Amino acid sequence: MCQLLGMNSRLPATLNLSFTGFSQRGGCTDHHADGWGMAFFESDGDTPGKGVRCFIDKESAATSPLASMLHTYPVKSHNVVAHVRKATVGAVRLENCHPFVRELWGRYWVFAHNGDLLEFAPRLHGSFQPVGNTDSELAFCWIMQELSKSHAGVPSVEELSCTLRELVPRISKHGTFNFLLSNGQALWAHASTKLCYIVREYPFGEIQLKDDDVRVDLSELNGPDDRLAIVVTEPLTTNENWTHMNAGDLYTFVDGQPIAAPQCCKSALIPAAATAAAAREAAQALALTAASNASTNSAATSQPV
Repeated sequence: MCQLLGMNSRLPATLNLSFTGFSQRGGCTDHHADGWGMAFFESDGDTPGKGVRCFIDKESAATSPLASMLHTYPVKSHNVVAHVRKATVGAVRLENCHPFVRELWGRYWVFAHNGDLLEFAPRLHGSFQPVGNTDSELAFCWIMQELSKSHAGVPSVEELSCTLRELVPRISKHGTFNFLLSNGQALWAHASTKLCYIVREYPFGEIQLKDDDVRVDLSELNGPDDRLAIVVTEPLTTNENWTHMNAGDLYTFVDGQPIAAPQCCKSALIPAAATAAAAREAAQALALTAASNASTNSAATSQPV
């Protein structure tokens, strides 16, 4: 199986430290040596960026010169998706490396998957077609197609979360479907088997990487306004309390923290009128939170986290 790493941050931050440990799982501390990739929405200021830098390589992440460069590359982002691959479906080729990138509604979307999908052969009839031959890219194309069909215009994060909750079970019934998805506004994480997260915020403490002999005091690198969530297949550190997701959980991360699912997502039996009202309430609550955060944001650290 592959492994996933994602970050969602309130302020633009780098993922250098976490990726340093994570990349060791690509052939050094673990056997995921069939390619790797990282995609991040680069941010020039406090507003989440729309442009994506995507680095992929069919070589092992533990030995790839490109991966080594990213250990110190000072790119700041609100949303990052990374992946180390153990090939089960699809050959070890560049086109089969995650994350995959597509455009929808004038925004880039990035996706990475861990697991195997059996007898998953949906009809693709739009502009979203796989380039490689993995079940992962096929699932991503289908999700993009169905999102496009479900919304006439650009939906809110809450509406997207609700739609994803309807679509994901139609894929996950075919097998293991742990994934990370981002459009630069939020990070969505779905767990079938293994996925966990941690929220790092003030007051920051010292961390010890699990896959590398590195210990860092985050209080020296981050300020009181910094907050970010790290999502990963297995914990990256040995001295932090990671939250393990349950099978079937779909989390939405915004501003460096998990956002509770809107009421419209929690039960298929909720009447339509109640569903709409709950969605409006969730949107209003998120808007108030965003406004509060915006009023206190300061310049983000450029140090790795």
